[in-house]
Amino acid sequence: MNGPHPSLAWTDANQQLLVAEFERLKQRLGTEGDAQPSEFARLKQRFGLVGNALRPASALETARAAMPAPAAIDQLSDCFGLSAFERDVLLLCAGVEMDAQLAAQCTVVSGDFRRPGPTFGLALAALDEPHWSALAPVRPLRRWRLVEVEQVAGVAQGRLRIDERILHYLAGVNYLDVRLGSLLRPLTPPTVMADAHRAICDAVHNALEMTTGNGVPAVWLTGDDALGQSDVAAAVAAALGLELHALRAEDVPADHAELEAFATLWEREAVLLGGALLVGGGADVLPHAAYRLVDALRGLVFVSTSQPQPLERPALRFTINKPDAVEQKQLWQQALGDGATRLNNALDGVASQFRLSARTIQMQGAQLAPTLAADDDADTAIWAACRTMGHAKLGELAQHIEVAAGWDDLILPEAQKATLRQIGTQVKNRLTVYLEWGFADQGTRGLGISALFAGESGTGKTMAAEVLANKLQLDLYRIDLSSVVSKYIGETEKNLRRVFDAAEEGGAILLFDEADALFGKRSEVKDSHDRYANIEVSYLLQRMEAYRGLAILTSNLKTALDPAFQRRLRFVVQFPFPDQTLREAIWRRIFPARTPLNGLDYQKLARLSVAGGNIRSIALNAAFLAAEMGEPVSMAHLLQAAHHEAGKRDRPLSDTETRGWI
Repeated sequence: MNGPHPSLAWTDANQQLLVAEFERLKQRLGTEGDAQPSEFARLKQRFGLVGNALRPASALETARAAMPAPAAIDQLSDCFGLSAFERDVLLLCAGVEMDAQLAAQCTVVSGDFRRPGPTFGLALAALDEPHWSALAPVRPLRRWRLVEVEQVAGVAQGRLRIDERILHYLAGVNYLDVRLGSLLRPLTPPTVMADAHRAICDAVHNALEMTTGNGVPAVWLTGDDALGQSDVAAAVAAALGLELHALRAEDVPADHAELEAFATLWEREAVLLGGALLVGGGADVLPHAAYRLVDALRGLVFVSTSQPQPLERPALRFTINKPDAVEQKQLWQQALGDGATRLNNALDGVASQFRLSARTIQMQGAQLAPTLAADDDADTAIWAACRTMGHAKLGELAQHIEVAAGWDDLILPEAQKATLRQIGTQVKNRLTVYLEWGFADQGTRGLGISALFAGESGTGKTMAAEVLANKLQLDLYRIDLSSVVSKYIGETEKNLRRVFDAAEEGGAILLFDEADALFGKRSEVKDSHDRYANIEVSYLLQRMEAYRGLAILTSNLKTALDPAFQRRLRFVVQFPFPDQTLREAIWRRIFPARTPLNGLDYQKLARLSVAGGNIRSIALNAAFLAAEMGEPVSMAHLLQAAHHEAGKRDRPLSDTETRGWI
């Protein structure tokens, strides 16, 4: 149903028609309701009704003929299926609120001055075509909460009161019920949309247009683009001439009575406003209360979740994921306008590295356009803006690592360094190889860049990830897999999904520490725990293979990982325990340039059989010892710090390692 027409001509005509309807009701009450003419005349004088000329029936016909479109009372009656008697009952309730004379006349006729207002008994006695069922809970007046009954005095003698929302509607004022306003958010159709999403809009619209029979199917939108799902729902609703309102799944009332009241009020609003509802907001799955609401509602309901769920009511299902790199580049060009021409090749990198919805690109483009027009380094500006988008979400799930290390700080054999450089090269050139050269056309499986960094603690695995993040100008987040793995079935996958979904937007490098906690040699299923562990491992590898950024696993022992799992990783880098030559190189780079040093013998220090992480710890502790004594760092300070480090590892230093230090 279309709501009341807000034009001035319609509003004035609607008011005149209400006046004529109220005069008709006053005429009914003044004739058939006047059982004692003399007493009635006295009461009319008391309430100021003497001399009030009654309009003839032709006045109503004249008012109706002047309506440029159906009156509000007629629209409401048609859509809710009111009988002629129910229509008059509703008009009577509205009249006592809007017409003082009609209110006074109802009090006169009922004879109860303590409780003014109409009663159902009065309506049965005075109005045409009365029927007792009009006030049954299943009939429209109470089913749709158009009127309320004062239950204390019973159905017949209880006062009737029109719902305020309905009263204003009859007067020509149409608005969202204030009882729903705090829960619902209006959504407008998008101005920018990816071509793939526009195609889905057409498919949804066509499917709804072809719907036959009773009931409208729910439209369940799944995938990883919650904003895109909202945009599709808004676009489809607009094409159908409907206003879309969004309800967060967690805001659905859990109490059964409150849920029923909400459902009734919304279904009424859907009729009065011509509306559709979007439930979910991109949650993984719907909570039970939201699920019950979607199943119970009539009318058009969209559902937005990342995962599908079965429904009892018919449902259309569509998957909406964030636009691919090619579409994102096009969306950036639209959003930036002329500013896009000031970028060199930055859009290729942005589109391939960051996974953003069309709405996010539009908002960011509007904000960045003035900056790009004035910034001499527009490429850096847009890249930096995109990097910050995933910070808030990932910050709750992982530890952000500030990166400063460069290639010169990483002491590794040349073979390992070459592999790390290859990883960086593949991350940088994915758009060219996958999309422009067509590798993505053969399927998306295995296109994610995943790596295993294996080696003892302190051999440089985390530093290597830092170097890659620094080189690629990306954020690095560490996820401790031992804290992600849950003993509850399905929780591990849920935790991992949250991590990857959050990381997709900001294009971060993910470093999964302690992979042994989840991996291990589990291909042989001995019990149910092993079976679910394999499912968790498979899910992690599946997300790593599909992740548009770089995902790195670290393990202290490569042989602890099943070969079947290792084969699904793009790169495996073994970080060896540093030999004496590498250790000397590490010692020569471990102290910052401003650190005062005195007589350090790097060849002797290199005899100490420890990894790079331990070397850093020794150097740092020695610096503190020297600072406390007001001296430059010397071999004596390093010897004391080395003994302290050995005590932590329960491995005393040998004479061979420290001979000749002091």
